[in-house]
Amino acid sequence: MADTVNFPLEWLEERSGLVGGIRYFLFRKVPGDTNWMQTLGSATLTAFLVQAITGVILAMYYQPTPDGAYASIVNITDHVTLGWLVRGMHRWGASVFIILMFLHMGRVFLFGAYKYPRELNWIIGVLLLTMGMAEGFTGYLLPWDQTAYWATVVGINLNGTAPILGPWLAQFLRGGQEIGAETLTRFYSLHMLVVPGGIMALIGLHLYLVIRLGVTSPPWSREAAGMERVDEPSPARRGLTRPAARGTGGSD
Repeated sequence: MADTVNFPLEWLEERSGLVGGIRYFLFRKVPGDTNWMQTLGSATLTAFLVQAITGVILAMYYQPTPDGAYASIVNITDHVTLGWLVRGMHRWGASVFIILMFLHMGRVFLFGAYKYPRELNWIIGVLLLTMGMAEGFTGYLLPWDQTAYWATVVGINLNGTAPILGPWLAQFLRGGQEIGAETLTRFYSLHMLVVPGGIMALIGLHLYLVIRLGVTSPPWSREAAGMERVDEPSPARRGLTRPAARGTGGSD
């Protein structure tokens, strides 16, 4: 029985190395003084996965046309089995996703986890926050009701006030001089394809850097952030290859 269960795993590991990579990701060492505040990143990732799954389900019934958009939303809410639940999870989950990203970045800032050698991961996090807000903005028009229409008018006009690129950006988002069928099509493609693709790519890079650089300890920790303690300071700059514990001698 054990051989039967292990055979496909061994077959996959021999040809891809995925099993070992997943094992390393799940069972890697983390600082012993981590706390619940450091689960905000995982909570944000979970919220994104919920948005992705519910979004795919909604896309199966949604019609991105001025005549069919609102009617398809009504159909999802009133007639599709558990459609009201899926739409509610997607609608309110968007706010939860943004809030968790703000909380996660606040924790990173307060813990000093944006400092060397994690500056690149902080930049990626800022890009993720920007793209997450763009995802929410592009999805707001899709119900094609009065609230969605006029909120999009305000949002596009605000983007149009940006220097240099503002008028071009407003023209691109509208797809013309007025909000209409072209606008809905563009927002739907951005919401379903372009922005989610960028978010998934950045999340993959973000997780890779988290695994490579380790988890940051709280500021009050006696251990070096995410690394093992060493007895003597390194003459080189402290970082990934040979970090030194906080409070030891030496200078960067």
